[in-house]
Amino acid sequence: MDKAFAAAGKGCIILLQMKGPFVSQFRFLGLAVLLFVLTVPFLMAGEGAVRSASMPSPSSIVIGFTGGFVRHDNLHQGPVKLAAHLRQSFTQDTYVEVFENRRRKKALRTILHLLDTDHDGSLSTQEKTRAHVILFGHSWGASAAVLLARELDREGIPVLLTVQVDSVAKLWQHDGLIPANVEAAVNFYQPHGLIHGRSEIRAEDSFKTQIIGNYRFDYHLNPIRCEGLSWFDRAFMHNHMESVCDPKLWNEVETLVRNKLEAPPMLAAMPNP
Repeated sequence: MDKAFAAAGKGCIILLQMKGPFVSQFRFLGLAVLLFVLTVPFLMAGEGAVRSASMPSPSSIVIGFTGGFVRHDNLHQGPVKLAAHLRQSFTQDTYVEVFENRRRKKALRTILHLLDTDHDGSLSTQEKTRAHVILFGHSWGASAAVLLARELDREGIPVLLTVQVDSVAKLWQHDGLIPANVEAAVNFYQPHGLIHGRSEIRAEDSFKTQIIGNYRFDYHLNPIRCEGLSWFDRAFMHNHMESVCDPKLWNEVETLVRNKLEAPPMLAAMPNP
């Protein structure tokens, strides 16, 4: 593909440099083709084009989701900060990405592509069983993480860990039951305000899934100062939003994720909120 783009671009440049009574008629067309050739790679990258067959597949995949209508690159948000920290520490063979909660299907496609190590368009039993996937999120993003785990379960793909922070489900979602393909799950929540997180999660199969705990944080007792919040968030959801910028809480999340990435699966540390 890259060679084809290069050849097309070279041909267009030659056309633009030629002179003659008939060449000028084609210069506009040549310029348009050249612009297309130069733009396509950037459009593919902007759409999150998955890595090419020549790039090595990661040994671990960490996917986070933002809550509400928060963008995936908002650095004031806990999930985005956590992803940035993980990328700095695990630069070699760990794929780390954050998606808006409404982009769950895109996250699923990304995981399936990354696990397809032979790039044949389908996952073998071996490719599925050696998956090391970690999912986390805040608010609607926490619910999206559980839904994505359930979709991976239907594909026969295991999940090492799910982390929910002040999890809020949309009307048609259920974020309280952790599917059996998840090895371990943990829930952090705060109980105050118009919008607050689910206080308890449970395992669909307690023999297959360890519920590490349901941990309560109280921002009436220990308020957190948040930056980058809208007036609406401050007026109506300040407790809920404090959970997305609480450094202590997200340090606990980071510890759990790091332990799963660095240690054998069953050695996940218990958080100490």
